[in-house]
Amino acid sequence: MFQEKLKLVWQRFAHIDWILLGALIPIMGAGLMTMNSFSEANLLFQKQLLWIAISLTVFFTLSQINFQFLRSTRVIVVIFAFAVSLLVTLFILGSVVKGAKSWFHIGSVAFEPVDLAKLALILLLSKYFSRRHIEIANIRHILVSGFYTGIVFVLVLVQPDFGSALVVALIWIGMVFVSGISKKHLIAMFLLAIVGFSLLWSFGFKQYQKDRILTFIHPLTDISGRGYNAYQSTVAVGSGELLGKGVGYGTQSRLQFLPEYQTDFIFAAFAEEWGFFGSIIIVFLYAVFIGRLFFGAMRGASNFEVFFGIGLAILFMSHILVNMGMNIGLMPVTGIPIPFMSYGGTHLLMSFVGLGIFMGMRRSARPVGREAVNNEFLGF
Repeated sequence: MFQEKLKLVWQRFAHIDWILLGALIPIMGAGLMTMNSFSEANLLFQKQLLWIAISLTVFFTLSQINFQFLRSTRVIVVIFAFAVSLLVTLFILGSVVKGAKSWFHIGSVAFEPVDLAKLALILLLSKYFSRRHIEIANIRHILVSGFYTGIVFVLVLVQPDFGSALVVALIWIGMVFVSGISKKHLIAMFLLAIVGFSLLWSFGFKQYQKDRILTFIHPLTDISGRGYNAYQSTVAVGSGELLGKGVGYGTQSRLQFLPEYQTDFIFAAFAEEWGFFGSIIIVFLYAVFIGRLFFGAMRGASNFEVFFGIGLAILFMSHILVNMGMNIGLMPVTGIPIPFMSYGGTHLLMSFVGLGIFMGMRRSARPVGREAVNNEFLGF
C-alpha cells in the first residue's frame, strides 16, 4: 500500500525537473549560510528560511496546474495590464527605499511589483512572438514588441530603478534575438540603443546613476565616495583567495565595510568566506540551472511554452550576470539581487512563481529523443 501511494506521488510530480531544483537548493543554502554568518541580530536568516518554505510551496502547487489557459490573448492582456497598473500606482502609494519609489508597504510586509511586471512581460512577448515568429523579419513586429516593453521600461526607469530597467531591456533584446531577427534589424537596434542611451544620459538618468557609470569606467577615482561599494566588493572577492577565510570570518562583511552584503553584494560576501573554489561551484550550479531551463524550453508543447522558457532563462541569466559583474567590478553597481541567493521575499517568491508556471507547462511537454536524454544532465 505504501509503495503504491509513493508511486502515485512520484507520478504526480514526475514532470518536475529535479536536476534544476537540485541545483537551486545549494545556492539557497549558500545564501542562508552567508546571512547567518553576519546577521544573527536582525533575523535575516529566519525570515529568508520562511520565504524559501513559502516559495517552494507555491512552486509545487503551481506545478500541478495546467497552464494552457495562458495561451489566451485576453488572459495575457489582463495580467500585463494588472502589472502595469501596479507600477503606475507606485507613484501614488509607493514607499521610497534607497532613493527609489519601488515598494508597497502593507504593515510589516513589503512588495516590489517590478518582479511581477518582468514575468508579465515575458508572458506577453511569448504570446506575441509565438504567433509572429515567422514574420519577425518585418520591422513592425519588433517595434510593436518594443512598445510593450517600453511601457514597463519607462515606468521602472522613472522610479528610478536602473538595474531592473536594464533587465527589462535585456529580456526584450534576448527574446527578439531568438525569434529570428535579421542582421540589418539587429544593427538598427544597436544604433537605436546608442541613441536611446544618449537621450537617457542627457534627460533620464539621475546624477547618482551617472556617477555609478562613471565610477565603473574609473573605479579608483573616488573609492571613499562614489566608488566605495564597487571597491569594497572587489576587495572582499579578492581577499577570499583560493579557499576563502571560512564561514563567519569574512572581515569585509563582519566589520561592515561591504554594504548590502545580504542582498546586492551577497556573492562578494560568499566569495570572501569560500574563496575562488566556492565561487566556481556557485557559478557551475547556476550554469546547470540555466542549461536546464533552455533544455526544458526546447521541449515546450507549443511555441508559446518555448518562448516562455527562453524568456525565463534570459531573465535569470540577466540577473546573475549583472549582479556577479558588479560584485567583481566588471559591471556598474545597479542594485539588483542575485536569484535564489540574495535576501528578499518578493524576488524569491516571484522567481518560484515563474518556475512553477514553467513546470506546469512541462506536463504537456514534447517527448525527448534518446540523444537529448544522453545529454540531459546539463541540458545541451
